[in-house]
Amino acid sequence: MNLLLDTHIILWWLNDDEKLSEKYREVIGQQANLCHISAVSIWEICIKSALGKLTIPSDYLNELKGQGFLELPVSWTHCEKLLTLPSIHSDPFDRLLICQALCENFNMITVDENIKRYDVPLLS
Repeated sequence: MNLLLDTHIILWWLNDDEKLSEKYREVIGQQANLCHISAVSIWEICIKSALGKLTIPSDYLNELKGQGFLELPVSWTHCEKLLTLPSIHSDPFDRLLICQALCENFNMITVDENIKRYDVPLLS
């Protein structure tokens, strides 16, 4: 299964945070599942880190690569999909992640209730 991890899921995974459910831990850890991390999430992490809103290890990208996570670049098609996305909420990071999941037909892993309001494939 192809999965797209929301930014908070990535951070919870890296920090072994108890907020990450056992179900999500199991699904992310299964080698049969291809877990993608969007450049959008890395952008969000960097911005929030620079603003002092979160602390990240200096080697977090190497850690993610070493654990087999796959990079998902942002394409023109992903951006253009924004034109058809309903204006349920205005978070630019979430909106682009939703578009990527829709364009790539990936199931998102998120606990964000705003994202769940969109017609996007979610891991259930």
